[in-house]
Amino acid sequence: MLALPGQRSAFATPRRGGSIRIATQSSSTADTLDPAKGALSTDYVRHFMLYGGLTKTGPDLIPRPSLAESVETSDRINWHFRLRRGVRFHDGAELTSADVIWSLRRHSDAKLGSKMATIAEQFAEIRADGRHGVLIRLTGANADLPAILAQSHFLIVRNGETKPDGNGTGPYRLTQFKPGVRTVVTRNPDYWVAGRPYLDRIELISIPDEVSRVNALLAGDVQLINAVNPRSTKRIDASAGHGLLATPSSLYTDLIMRQDRLPTGNPDFVEAIKHLIDRPLVKRALFRNYATIGNDQPIPPFHPYYNPEVPQTVLDLDRARWHLKRSGLTGVRIPVYATPAAEGSVDMASILQEYGARVGLELAVNRVPADGYWSTHWMKHPMGFGNTNPRPTADLIFSLFFKSDADWNESGWKNPRFDRLLVEARGEADQARRKDLYGEMQALVHGQCGVAIPVFITLIDGFDRRLKGLQPVALGGFMAYQFAEYAWWDD
Repeated sequence: MLALPGQRSAFATPRRGGSIRIATQSSSTADTLDPAKGALSTDYVRHFMLYGGLTKTGPDLIPRPSLAESVETSDRINWHFRLRRGVRFHDGAELTSADVIWSLRRHSDAKLGSKMATIAEQFAEIRADGRHGVLIRLTGANADLPAILAQSHFLIVRNGETKPDGNGTGPYRLTQFKPGVRTVVTRNPDYWVAGRPYLDRIELISIPDEVSRVNALLAGDVQLINAVNPRSTKRIDASAGHGLLATPSSLYTDLIMRQDRLPTGNPDFVEAIKHLIDRPLVKRALFRNYATIGNDQPIPPFHPYYNPEVPQTVLDLDRARWHLKRSGLTGVRIPVYATPAAEGSVDMASILQEYGARVGLELAVNRVPADGYWSTHWMKHPMGFGNTNPRPTADLIFSLFFKSDADWNESGWKNPRFDRLLVEARGEADQARRKDLYGEMQALVHGQCGVAIPVFITLIDGFDRRLKGLQPVALGGFMAYQFAEYAWWDD
């Protein structure tokens, strides 16, 4: 889904020049120039402006060679990447296999704190094949490696850089970086893709409050924003100079019930909560139908591996009351932490509180500020909310958030059967069999995991109509955070 003005702009003739300011919904003093440590949308945008990856995923979600001009494998275990020649870092150094090897190996360093450390455990060996060739041997077959390497965390930094400072092969060069305040970049005249980028300068800031972010767009203070609340779409639509870019996605805000703590580790309590969620109401009232009904597992209905045989969980007060009574938690006061940082969570918590009161469940909603939520509260309470960005493959979302030893295993759920299926599906070449494996994994998460996923949220960006070239990419806002290479300004 794409607003018509944005769609027309995708086929217009790009122009060079112009300076824009964009605002995301989140930033912090932990903002980083290190791709491996990126944690927020602001980080992802910054990293894609400054660095390049071996592969790149476009609007069709198919990973294609980027810094690598070719990618080959015969068994999905041993991979050969042939690098483009003549690609240069911003400091003038040529990209070589040494840079790629350094960039990928560093994820295994526990001191680094890479957000992809668990995924990088699959790299059994990384070695050079001459100056412009790289061989990667995996611990097991994984057909999704090209899609994995397209993630911002695996962007390439200079060989030997322990604290990357923005010196990449990307379309823009760093001019200013103040964590939690702003990032300023200017066009890289030596970018290896002929003609790109088009903009001369981009300033990246954060405006956490959504109403203030929309006001800044409509006032002309910024030219592009993300995470527009559906309630604000009418305001933007009413402005002749602004448009909306809406993309159905696998983004979700989830209710986390820790399985390694009480009382949320009680299976009957989890079932009671899941049957207290009015999903159509959440879709209609919270997201103005800019959402798709979810079913407590992370694969959306429009995904090719979606399992439609998993029974849909629905609002059922009688069933919730029965499970709550079995759990022994009727009348017990239980805190739940919600925050504006997890989109829609405050309203979801209020709805859940209201329905819970009807069956004897006393939920105490603690609304905490967005600032610092992810470091201070996320996964640290028995019951709270998370917010998970889209991932390009089923393997990535399952590996990062549901594998027993994953750093981001939000509910602390451990299931050996699930872990075995994950490894098997990763290397399965037969697509029908692979779909069956992922289907069983969805059923396991749905039935046993301490995570409730009411809806999948449609991504909504707001933009100044003079900003052209925007297209929907279902992996994230701002064209999956990669808009800077493709957008241009047209007065």
